[in-house]
Formats: sequence, structure tokens, C-alpha cells
Amino acid sequence: MSDIRLDGRVAIVTGAGRGLGREHALLLAARGASVVVNDVGGALDGDGRESSPAEEVVAEIRKAGGTAVANGTDVSTPESAAEIVEQAVAEFGRLDVLVNNAGILRDRSMAKITPAEVDRVLQVHLGGTIWMSKAAWPVFTAQRHGRIINTTSAAGLFGNFGQTNYAAAKAGIVGVTKSLALEGARYGVAVNAIEPGARTRMTEDLLGDLAGSLSPALVAPLVLWLAADECEATGEVYNVGGGRVARVLVAQTPGLFSRDITPEEIRDNWDRVNDLDTARVLLDFTQELELLKQQIADV
Repeated sequence: MSDIRLDGRVAIVTGAGRGLGREHALLLAARGASVVVNDVGGALDGDGRESSPAEEVVAEIRKAGGTAVANGTDVSTPESAAEIVEQAVAEFGRLDVLVNNAGILRDRSMAKITPAEVDRVLQVHLGGTIWMSKAAWPVFTAQRHGRIINTTSAAGLFGNFGQTNYAAAKAGIVGVTKSLALEGARYGVAVNAIEPGARTRMTEDLLGDLAGSLSPALVAPLVLWLAADECEATGEVYNVGGGRVARVLVAQTPGLFSRDITPEEIRDNWDRVNDLDTARVLLDFTQELELLKQQIADV
């Protein structure tokens, strides 16, 4: 089999100065893409700015014979997102791949969290994903080709103590991914999300003994595949880390059905509602409606 190549393609990777984003940018460039390396160079909580992380990644790409430019613009507003896309098109004449990776942490328990800590995390993670996608959308739809790879998290799927703001943003990104995949299908725009497990600034205090096995370089190969023309997946979420790649799905139990349902009937059949033995994977909301339709028809 031939190597996956992105020759002639142009990619933006946000939050690419360190960690996961850096590895994404390096691999995309190594496989032929021209890359806009976006990173504001801030602290883990988003404060501060420093141009050197993005510039260092660009220098590394160029030293290896690749093509890249640095960008230090914040992703969290429509105006700033548009500037990043405009730079990509001005520098390279097109845009084919958008990797939404930028993020910050402002962890706090519900008892202590402030509105500012909620707002800023939502603005960067969820807002950045939406506004970067919106800025790239007219480019992608006009050329009838595009790849968007978003970044969700186990916290968004399962929750995590002290991360209500982060979990809310990451869960929202799953909904954005699935909705944009539906909108992009007619234009050849594929939209997927990764749920990575890797040792980064955000996770190094959480992984314990696993940290040494979870290099961010083991996540980038999936990003490359999802960016490739020949990858037809869209609207999916993939767990990736430590050498493992797996599809993440939503399932439902058959549950309880009664046309005259009462609180007491729910109580008395609670085990049935929660029984996983015959749970079914659902790929879209029409399948959920079909289950209800069938149960209504069987009465």
C-alpha cells in the first residue's frame, strides 16, 4: 500500500505550538501539506501570549523540508478566526484541512467556579471550534472539498470532577461535529472528532503510570488519516491514544414502553430501563424515532 500523502493540500492546526497540535502539524507537513501553525503561546489557563512556540514548530517543519507559517491569533471570536483562514488562503491559495485543537484549562469545582472561568473555557474550546469552522466553511463548500477534525475529550463524554466548564465545551464539540457532518455531506466536507489520550500540559498530572505510554505522537496518525482525501468517514468520534484507535458510539436500551406510563411503573421497571444486555447502537436521531414508532405501532 502507498503512503498517505497530502501534497498540494493546505492545513490549519490550532493550538499547534505544543503537545498534540505540534505533533499534528509536524506529521501533516511531513506528508506534504502546507501548514498554518496557530498558537497564541499562552499559559495553560489561556493567560499571556508568546510567539515562540508556533515559530519553533514552523522552524522545525522547514528544517525537515516542509512548508509552514506561524500564526498567533486567538481562535475564540468570529473576527479572529476569519483572520486565520484569510492568512492560509493568502499564503497558499486554498485551504483543505482544519484541525481544531486549541484549548485551555480553568478547572474548578462547582462550589467555587466563576462566570469568567466558564465563559473563557467555552469561548476557546467550543467557540473556537465553531468560529474556525464557520470561517473555513465558505472555502470548503465553494471548492466542494474539506476536512475538519475536532477535538473532544473523555471529560465531555463521561464527565470529570472539577471540569464542568471543560466537559460542557467538549460535549458541545461532539454535537457540533455531528451537525456539521450533516450540513457538509452535500459539499464533500467531512467532519469528525478525536477523543485523544496523550501526555500533554493538560493531562500530565492526571495520567499517573500511563503517562510514559501516551506520547502525543501516537495521536497524529489518526488526524492524518481523517485529513486524507480517501477517508470517507464523517460525523464520527474516535478514541485514540497509546497506539489504540476505536470508534465511539451512542447506545440505548430497549427500555420500558407503556401508553399509560406512570411514575410508579417507571420505578417498578427501573432495572429494565437500565438493562444493557440488549442495548442497541444508534447512529442518528431517526433511528431513535424509529424505535419509538415501532413500539407505538405494536400496541
